[in-house]
Amino acid sequence: MVEVDQLKITFASYLTVSARHGGPLTQLTFTKHYLEELGVEVRLMDHWFNRQEFFDCDLFHIFGASFATYDLARYLHDHNIPFVVSPIFFTQRSSRTIKITIQFNRMFNSIARGFWSDYSIVADICRWAVRVLPNTSEEAALIMKSMNISKQQISLIPNGVEERFSGGDPNLFYKQYGIKDYILNVGHIGLDRKNTLSLIRALEGIDHPAVIIGNYYPSTEGKQCLEEAERNKNITIIQGIDHGSELLASAYAGCKVFVLPSKYETPGIAALEAALAGASIVTTPHGGGRDYFGDMTEYINPYSVNSIQKGILNSLEKPKSTELKVYVSNNFLWKNVADLTHKTYQNLLKLSN
Repeated sequence: MVEVDQLKITFASYLTVSARHGGPLTQLTFTKHYLEELGVEVRLMDHWFNRQEFFDCDLFHIFGASFATYDLARYLHDHNIPFVVSPIFFTQRSSRTIKITIQFNRMFNSIARGFWSDYSIVADICRWAVRVLPNTSEEAALIMKSMNISKQQISLIPNGVEERFSGGDPNLFYKQYGIKDYILNVGHIGLDRKNTLSLIRALEGIDHPAVIIGNYYPSTEGKQCLEEAERNKNITIIQGIDHGSELLASAYAGCKVFVLPSKYETPGIAALEAALAGASIVTTPHGGGRDYFGDMTEYINPYSVNSIQKGILNSLEKPKSTELKVYVSNNFLWKNVADLTHKTYQNLLKLSN
């Protein structure tokens, strides 16, 4: 078995992971931080590594299975370099549809190369990995059923949350923006999956202050979000607060209801952060959120503005509870996630020796 002080891991992801500044970056950053506290040497993949530097580790960990990480995964596989992958994968298409798409793709490629699908790329990366690390049981089930990945190749590693979000000061946000007990959403504005436009339309029928914090993504939907939000006197849009800022923790602490109406999430780190801050949560049922929130939250149909609106109104009427806050604190802090990840690495390296 590789000793803890000898364990060297290389973290890798898609090239724009830092620029996009979303959940995968948070997952990668805090897993790295807490693994290092356990004595693991973690380096970030540098695309300018020479060959000797590239091979100088015990294991690669890829965050995100997609076309953007495919070349790296294929290179590692071709050179018999072990890697694990956190796929960060979900879709609402059925496992049967995904399986058929992959089969057709492989059939076409056997006739003439160059036919690709997102699903076949994810399937290849998962098949090549020595272990697949989904964030939720629903993600795990989808990968196993649709891509013929065995249960033995799966290790469930949940997403995590920073402990600091349990103690944010709501007064900091109130002093800057003058808003209390608001409805809050944190996420990219203009990405189809995040469904912010439906949220804005649901808020039209709710006479209550609302805050949307997120980086603007230049798209037709993003433009519509800004235009429709501007017409609602109750909505305040703040285009980006740094994830490490005390102001973000304050924003979570000061809200009454946090809404994440995405078409799917695994499970949405922002929702975990808000839950740890003590907010009532309204979220999508798609992607595995029940692993984290159980029956302690309000689930909505992200394709129905009425459902989103009803979920928010129901949560506004509920008395404040610490049940979910305590549950998240006991189960999903990043230090716990890193410990589980570390044990997975150790088991894999022990098996390979």
